[in-house]
Amino acid sequence: MTRDWFRALPLFGEVSTSTLMPPKQRVSADERARERFGKHKMMVFPRDVLIGHGVIDEVAGLCDDLELGKGALLLSSGTTHKVAGERVAKLLASAGYTVSVCNVEEASVKEVKRAQAAAEKQKSDFLVGIGGGSTIDVAKLASFNLGLPFISVPTAASHDGITSGRASIRDSNGTFSKEAKPPVAIVADTEILTKAPFRMLAAGCGDILSNITAVLDWELAQRLRGEEYSSFAANMARTSAEMILENADIVKPGFEESAWLVMKSLLSSGVAMSVAGSSRPASGSEHLFSHMLDRLAPGKAMHGEQCGVGTVMMMYLHGGDWKTVQAALRTVGAPTTAKDLGIPKKVIIEALTKAHALRPDRYTILGDNGLTKEAAERLVSVTGVA
Repeated sequence: MTRDWFRALPLFGEVSTSTLMPPKQRVSADERARERFGKHKMMVFPRDVLIGHGVIDEVAGLCDDLELGKGALLLSSGTTHKVAGERVAKLLASAGYTVSVCNVEEASVKEVKRAQAAAEKQKSDFLVGIGGGSTIDVAKLASFNLGLPFISVPTAASHDGITSGRASIRDSNGTFSKEAKPPVAIVADTEILTKAPFRMLAAGCGDILSNITAVLDWELAQRLRGEEYSSFAANMARTSAEMILENADIVKPGFEESAWLVMKSLLSSGVAMSVAGSSRPASGSEHLFSHMLDRLAPGKAMHGEQCGVGTVMMMYLHGGDWKTVQAALRTVGAPTTAKDLGIPKKVIIEALTKAHALRPDRYTILGDNGLTKEAAERLVSVTGVA
C-alpha cells in the first residue's frame, strides 16, 4: 500500500481585469465583478493530509511541521483509544509533547462542553480527534469554539464528517448540523481503517454516493430559487461519488485498497464543502431523510446507510438512474431496503413525508410541502425499498 501526502496549495491566482481589457471597458467589467463576487467567502482546507499504510507513525513529525504548540488534548472513546489513541499519545509524548486525554462518550453538546473544559484546564494548544464521526465531531466543534486547531485521526471511514467543516451534534431536541472548521491536518492510516467493522466502510460509500442527489438538489435550488451555486464544488462532490460507482467491486472486507479508495473519496467530498462554504455539495434531500430517521428511529442504522437508501429514492424523484446507485450499494454490501436498515416501512413513509420540514432554508426535490403519504408509499414500492 502506497502512502499519499497531500499538501494544500493555492487554488486561484489573482488576475487584474484592467490588464485584460481596454480602458473604456474597465468600469463595466468592475461593476459586473462586484455584482457577481460581492459576497465575502473564506475557504478553509486541511494543510496536510496523510493517507496510507502505517502513516499514524508520522503524527509527531506532522505536528512538528505544523508548529501548533506543545500541548495536545486527545479526544477518543474507549475502543478507539486502544485502536489508535494510545499509540498517538506515546508518539507525541516521546517527541516532547504534553499529552492529555479526554474520553468522549457521544456526539452531544454536553460532551463538547466537557472537552472544552478539559482543553482550557490543560492549557492545550491543539486537539486531536481520534475515532469515528462522533469523536471527531466533538473535537471539531470544541476546537472551533475555543479557536484552536485540531487534527483528525479517523479509525473508520464511515462518513465525510471526518474531513468536513460541519459537525453533527445532539442535544435535547435531536441531532443538528453545526458550523465548525475542517481539521488542520488528517492522518488516515489505511491499516487501521481496514481493521474497523466492514459495515462502517460500506456506510461511508453510502454517504459518498449521496453527493449525487445532493448536487442535483443544489442545481434545482439554483434554477428555482436563484441559490448561490459553485460548479467547481459540485463537480468535486460528483467526482467523489463517481469514484465509488466505478470501483464498487473493489470495496471488500480486509482489503486495504478499499479503505484507501473510500478515504480519498471522503476527503474530496469534504474539500467540496469547504469550496462551497456549506454542506450543499454533499447534503440534500437524502440527508434530510436520514436526519428525520434519526428522530423517528434513533440508533437503528448508521448515517451513511440511511443516506444511501435515501439516495436511491431521491434519485428516482429526480428522474435519474437510481438503479445504478442501488446496484453499487448492493455491490459494496450496504443496505438498500427498509428491512436492511432494520426500520419499519411505516417509519420510512413518515420520514419521507416529514423530512422537508427539517431545513426550510434548504430547497430540495422534496419541495416546500414534502411528499404526500400516497406518493411516499408509491416511491418505496417502485424502488423496492419497502
